[in-house]
Amino acid sequence: MSSRLHSLVIESLGRRIVSCELAPGDTMLSEQLESELNVSRSVAREAVRVLQSLGLVETVKRVGIRVLPETSWNVFDPYIVRWRLAAKSGKGAQLRSLTELRSAVEPAAAELAAQHAPEDMAAELMAVAAKMRAVGRAGDLQQFLELDIHYHALVLAASGNEMFSQMQSMIAEVLRGRTDYGLMPTHPHEEALQWHVDVANAIQAGQPEAARAAMDQIMRRTKSEVEGVWKDEPRIFTQPEVLEG
Repeated sequence: MSSRLHSLVIESLGRRIVSCELAPGDTMLSEQLESELNVSRSVAREAVRVLQSLGLVETVKRVGIRVLPETSWNVFDPYIVRWRLAAKSGKGAQLRSLTELRSAVEPAAAELAAQHAPEDMAAELMAVAAKMRAVGRAGDLQQFLELDIHYHALVLAASGNEMFSQMQSMIAEVLRGRTDYGLMPTHPHEEALQWHVDVANAIQAGQPEAARAAMDQIMRRTKSEVEGVWKDEPRIFTQPEVLEG
């Protein structure tokens, strides 16, 4: 029960902060959270610790729990990705940032996978690509989504780059978001289905350039399908940190 309450408190506060219902600079007291959300002090404290780790809040002595600006958020964390995609405003900017990040990383991951993927991972990728084509043609979007998440996770993992692999959860959230918010066609384009097979074929055959090119095609198609969502969204500019020493 405490674990479920802990998750509910994190979700409630996280979504309110990301949607700007709680604005940067707003403060709360732990006692207020306990009363408002009807949870124990320990549950509230643990939830606040998680939100601190995400860069959403800080605890200030004699002030309470202060909401931090967007520039402090850990924007790579799957929690924040999901909350930003669910927010009424800023969804387009989040989707643009993630799509551009994917466009930079996933073709490189496919190229590395063609050079380094273990045989069993390459074979699994081929099997998943074949299932995706069959399920996509049948129009089962939910099953296609789960296969698509697994497919892209496999490509990242098969690259042998542990930092690419750590992006699996984040990319899973954006793939879920596209489906949940009606940004996927009922039947995936036949070209896109074939490109997924082409990436898997190239990885299994040890053809890095072909793997990168096919994944680049997938990402270009993805961008063309969703870029209308962010057409009027301003870009987000942050000042680089100045390191001392």
